[in-house]
Amino acid sequence: MAMTMNNPALAEVFGPTEGTALRIKQVVMVLLGIVLLAVAAKVSIPMLPVPITMGTFAVLTVGAAYGPRLGMATILGYMIVGLAGFDVFAGSSAEAFGFEYMMGSTGGYLVGYVLATLALGFAARKGWDRSIGTMALAMLVGNALIYIPGLLWLGSLYGWDEPILQWGFTPFIVGDFLKLGLAALLVPAIWKLVGEARS
Repeated sequence: MAMTMNNPALAEVFGPTEGTALRIKQVVMVLLGIVLLAVAAKVSIPMLPVPITMGTFAVLTVGAAYGPRLGMATILGYMIVGLAGFDVFAGSSAEAFGFEYMMGSTGGYLVGYVLATLALGFAARKGWDRSIGTMALAMLVGNALIYIPGLLWLGSLYGWDEPILQWGFTPFIVGDFLKLGLAALLVPAIWKLVGEARS
């Protein structure tokens, strides 16, 4: 497996690779990525102790599939749409949205989304998205980058004498491992199909 920083991300092996056509493709992919993130955030699968939402799965998968630059443009675009007041986050609604929502208990996790997208993009550059093992490791790192600022923000908002881990971490572990496993299987499988189609 190549370990340089020159490997293309999945999004870069399809369609135009230069000129105006490339720019158009990138704009379209950013817009599609924002829509995907918004839709995935609202998908909720019933499960105990808490439902599984697909927002983190979409964030990490977009990061891996788009690479660092296109992934960053997409996640920042998503944040700007949310900041503008559109109902695009897992917990946002007609009553709770925009800047006030983003500065609430979810704020740290949203920062983590940006960090995780960038990390998965660089992992793709190193070729980690080509195998199940390294993709799973990249997803694990991405999840950690979501939780660390998320939990730090919860602690700063509500105080460290509160059960921060019980609020913002332990209820989500099972769902996150399931999503991690799904992405670790999906992205390398797509790469395999790409390789077979080109052989």
